[in-house]
Amino acid sequence: MAEDFVHLHLHSEYSILDGAIKFPELMEKLRALGMKAVALTDHGNLFGAIEFYKYARDYGIKPIIGMEAYITAGDMREKDNADKNYHLTLLALNEKGYRNLLFLSSKAYLEGFYYKPRIDKKLLAEHSEGLVALSGCLKGEIPHKYLMEDEEAALEAAYDYIDIFGKENFYLELQELGLEENPKVNAFLLDLAKRLELKVVATNDVHYLNPEDHRAHDVLLCIQTGKKLNDDRRLRFKTREVYLKSQEAMAALFKDVPEAIRNTLEIAERVDLRLDLDPKKVHLPRFDLPPGYESADKYLRDLALEGLRNKMGEIPQEYAERLDRELEIIGQMGYSGYFLIIRDIVSKARELGVPVGPGRGSAVGSLVLYAL
Repeated sequence: MAEDFVHLHLHSEYSILDGAIKFPELMEKLRALGMKAVALTDHGNLFGAIEFYKYARDYGIKPIIGMEAYITAGDMREKDNADKNYHLTLLALNEKGYRNLLFLSSKAYLEGFYYKPRIDKKLLAEHSEGLVALSGCLKGEIPHKYLMEDEEAALEAAYDYIDIFGKENFYLELQELGLEENPKVNAFLLDLAKRLELKVVATNDVHYLNPEDHRAHDVLLCIQTGKKLNDDRRLRFKTREVYLKSQEAMAALFKDVPEAIRNTLEIAERVDLRLDLDPKKVHLPRFDLPPGYESADKYLRDLALEGLRNKMGEIPQEYAERLDRELEIIGQMGYSGYFLIIRDIVSKARELGVPVGPGRGSAVGSLVLYAL
């Protein structure tokens, strides 16, 4: 990749009522600027990841799928101190990293949600493979604790992330957004980088494409918080600098720290994520098999036979042959796991007293489904 700059911290419209960027306009702007890669890091989710990936590939731009995670200070399932969460920029280097992002986001919403979709460091450590982490904006744990005049806690947080990701996959994130805290925090992070032998990287926390878009973004924030534009006490950004700046503009901002620009390229070059999005292929979730089973085909067969015996007693030859034929076709098509998942859903519905119909279409003629 030529000497350039890559935006590694960017929010789209999928950062709901916060990001104001649509993918077609983003790709056009990147193409006009001659940028070869870009990251998507929406707040706590990957809602736009596939759409982003497709648009970027269509435009010949390298997509880097990421997420700005909310890291809770304690256990993600606890509600105490729920307001104490920190931002952390996560980027997927490969398919393993992408799958870990999907897992972390799902867990954040299903188990850690309290005002925000949160994860804790324990879960992050268990699913950090294939990920690069940037220390985040001023709401990141290290900058925040430093600004709270607790340098020791900031240092401890840095060691936590080094333990989770390793030095090669943890970068200190520098931002110059015209905020009074930026120079102070950047100076601390640069000193910390030297002390801990970490690399630094420049980002711009992009929320909209052009400087003039700040008004539309401000309206989004009002909708998010239910406030009016003329409310002096409402949430508002203290800067108008969070737009998609050119490589020249970013280089000028960090002219004294050129390695922070170069390291954006280093990260982009490390990314090797290729998603198989062929619409002709069916991508089914994996079913977790119980102990003693190594294949979904075998488990499905045993359940079907058990179910049919419970309904009929001794299975007539005609039924046995029909069951074998159906199971053979299901296995050949790779759908055994899908049948098991649907069985789980229907079983849970019945357990909860949710009415379940007899089926529809060809399903009502399936002996396997009848047995299950």
